[in-house]
Amino acid sequence: MLRNKLKIIARPLMLAVLSGVAAVGLQGCGTMAGSPGTAAANENRAFAPVTDDSTIAAAVESRVQGLIDGGSHVTVTSFNRKVLLTGEVRDAGMQSALGREIGSINGVQSVANEVEIAAASNILSRSNDALIAAKVVASLIPERALSVNTIKVVVERGVVYLMGRVTPAQGDIAGQIASGVSGVRKVVKVFDYVS
Repeated sequence: MLRNKLKIIARPLMLAVLSGVAAVGLQGCGTMAGSPGTAAANENRAFAPVTDDSTIAAAVESRVQGLIDGGSHVTVTSFNRKVLLTGEVRDAGMQSALGREIGSINGVQSVANEVEIAAASNILSRSNDALIAAKVVASLIPERALSVNTIKVVVERGVVYLMGRVTPAQGDIAGQIASGVSGVRKVVKVFDYVS
């Protein structure tokens, strides 16, 4: 009976999430669960780290624009002062410059440079990533061991990046759930682990 109730709740919730993705999904790669504008209200973190993440993301995005060319596509995600860079650049020099320069920005504690050397993804790929992100978030919601508001889901070319502050057990659960979602090629955990 509980399972049937969850199914009844999950379907409209999935539609709501997918509608939200449709509205913002064409802007870049799929990123879900806590955006800078709503982070303080939705995330179970102190206000200072959330504000720092918004400030860091703005500074990183500004610096990234000066380091890449028009044929590149880089997405910046900041969570708990850790920066995740995803997307595509044209050469290894640009890729390493991103990691080096972003790491020197005030407030950035670490950089996960997951930028690939490839042609920039197209609108179809980015839309597909947004859909995958929505499906991953919807799959995480029913799991009682997780608080979806403390996990950020970023998808680039079918690769799911999971960020947040979780226990090792929660990280494993989130990774297993994400890897079971259709369209996911690989899961990369960029978590901050707490005991």
